[in-house]
Amino acid sequence: MKWKIPENSIFAMLLRQSWWVSALAALATFVVVQNFVPWGYALFATLPFTVITLMVAWKQLFGPTGARVEKALEKTRSLSWEDFAQALERGYRAEGYTVQRVDGAADFELQKLGYLTLVSARRWKAARTGVDPLRELAAAGEKREARECHYAVAGELTDQARAFARKKGVKLVEGAELARLVRG
Repeated sequence: MKWKIPENSIFAMLLRQSWWVSALAALATFVVVQNFVPWGYALFATLPFTVITLMVAWKQLFGPTGARVEKALEKTRSLSWEDFAQALERGYRAEGYTVQRVDGAADFELQKLGYLTLVSARRWKAARTGVDPLRELAAAGEKREARECHYAVAGELTDQARAFARKKGVKLVEGAELARLVRG
């Protein structure tokens, strides 16, 4: 079972901020709650914020920097389709997927734990991508009853394409995630 935090929840928003924001939330929670209950309970109430602080701090300390991600994306953009496809296949296999190439709106069919995921990656080099390829992928996913659809992109997507992806549940594989998948 895959857990997904709602995008607009306080915890999801804190995960997108700097570590000190969630540390301040933990401190504020402690100060307010300790006025009503013993300090041990107040400390327990700060636990979710403390965990998020540690997660974000770890990611910021040991995760890829913006410059390293951009360098990796430049290398990715310089690959031929065949080299990129092979690297993407290796990346998905490393995550436990069975990978098969297909033709049509999707380029790869992934199987894991009995679930089907379709991946479209052929237009990964496009400087700016609109809604059409995402619409085709979402339609193929519905037709094939895929659990997820992934769209790999090293360029930019239009605002309409991002909104469409959110609406239809198409996962965008971009930035650091794409660089990690392709580079292993």
